[in-house]
Amino acid sequence: MFFLSKFLSALTQPIFWLALWWALSLLIMKHRRVSAVVMLWLGLLILGLLGFQAIPDALLRPLENRYPTPNEEDIERHTGIIVLGGALQHPDSYTFHGQVPLGEAAERMTVPIALIRQHPHLQLVFSGGEGRLLATGVTESALARTFFNQQGLPMSKLRLEAGSRTTRENAQRVAALLGEDCNKPWLLVTSAWHMPRSMAEFETVGCSVTAYPVDFRTGERTPLSEYSLANSLLRWQTGLHEWFGLLMYSLTR
Repeated sequence: MFFLSKFLSALTQPIFWLALWWALSLLIMKHRRVSAVVMLWLGLLILGLLGFQAIPDALLRPLENRYPTPNEEDIERHTGIIVLGGALQHPDSYTFHGQVPLGEAAERMTVPIALIRQHPHLQLVFSGGEGRLLATGVTESALARTFFNQQGLPMSKLRLEAGSRTTRENAQRVAALLGEDCNKPWLLVTSAWHMPRSMAEFETVGCSVTAYPVDFRTGERTPLSEYSLANSLLRWQTGLHEWFGLLMYSLTR
């Protein structure tokens, strides 16, 4: 599943398919010049259209809106919080500068701290190994320990799972770490668009989890005037990757 997820990361990038399209057009240029030129211009047109943010947002919004955020009373009855990795960037900057690098999904790290300060009885479980093909030797859990310690979180509240590389491994390894405690009510914190796949995996291993979605990328609607090619390409990849991930996980569960 780990290598399949990396393969999907390439297949779900629109620019990957556009590159293949342009390569094909260049290959036929010598013998079918007119067709090749049309293909090149068509690729450029599609690239331009991909910058309209409303379209990838339409892929993300159903995923993000599937689970509501629990209210204060509901939070109070839970034992703790399970946080999934994915918010921490490459550790090179940490090893050189000593600062934990947070990415676009930083709310996965910051929201649990606020929840624990508001509800001191909550425990915290962080799940994240090293999900890179070329290992660096520094896991997300190692960075998470430093981050939570720097934010003043008592280390007695923190339990780390440092071996998982995929969402499925997150669920399996957290279930093994918690044992019978996994039957207690836990809040599951991850990006809203990632929550449907995460909930399904944790429920499959028998953990009692309530979704606490964070890191929302969409609002109620996205104006057609919102245009950013770089930002939209990332949203395209996120949305396509997650929908394909849901399909593949359901087929292999």
